[in-house]
Amino acid sequence: MDNQFFVGWGTLALINAGLAQGKNRSGMNWFLLSLLLGPLATFMIVVSDKLTE
Repeated sequence: MDNQFFVGWGTLALINAGLAQGKNRSGMNWFLLSLLLGPLATFMIVVSDKLTE
């Protein structure tokens, strides 16, 4: 496969981890989940509510 695909997928996982941390969720868990689900994980993070501390 093309290396650009893997770089893009990894970048998306890092962005998702940052989005998750902004919503008071575990960045590491969402990073790993994003490696499996990709854009679907992004959608799930965006539509979820922010957790209260």
